[in-house]
Amino acid sequence: IIAKKLMNEQFRRSYSEEISRLQLAHEIKALRQKRRMTQEQVAARADMPQSVIARVESGTHSISIATLHKIARVFDKHVGLVE
Repeated sequence: IIAKKLMNEQFRRSYSEEISRLQLAHEIKALRQKRRMTQEQVAARADMPQSVIARVESGTHSISIATLHKIARVFDKHVGLVE
């Protein structure tokens, strides 16, 4: 079913965006766990509520560039475009 749906350009674009968002959520959670940090610790260092970190990690909500930048700084990472 997915292969057939991917023939539609609009669906393919939306699907790609969704996969990217979910991958980002997974990577943030994996970084946090690798550093043995709690959501509360990440939130405190990023100067935001723990609930924001939970929503980001769940992958169910979009994330602003400003929020992503704050979280990236906690892990000594940079926000940028890749090929």
